[in-house]
Amino acid sequence: MKTKTPCDRRSGCPINVLLEAIGDSWSLLIVRDMMFFGRKTFNEFLNAGEKIATNILADRLQRLETSGIIMKQRDLTDARRYVYRLTKKGIDLAPVLVEMIIWAATHETTDAPPHIIKMMLEDRERFISEVREKWSAANTS
Repeated sequence: MKTKTPCDRRSGCPINVLLEAIGDSWSLLIVRDMMFFGRKTFNEFLNAGEKIATNILADRLQRLETSGIIMKQRDLTDARRYVYRLTKKGIDLAPVLVEMIIWAATHETTDAPPHIIKMMLEDRERFISEVREKWSAANTS
């Protein structure tokens, strides 16, 4: 799958561009799993609570990689496996996901831990900064 060029997109509207890169729920859930839960292998994503099908997971991982949101590397401890990591472009989605989490927790019943929502609401910038720091530490180890 090749990266879409501006002329391949339905429109240049920023929301359309975002949706074409990560606009389905599975892709956002994979990014969430990487960003907030530290998941990084196919099986870890597969065993997350939403019960994604293997073919859908493989497709979404490839789409996210093609979009430059994640990167795939051989696992150093088991060459048969791959490890997925958020790229800088991927971690830059942190403020978007935080706002989506806050919106959902404000307007709907969710499983989000109340203390996490409180932290997000009280100091979004600090929360996002901590997410970025964890990502940075994980990418240097």
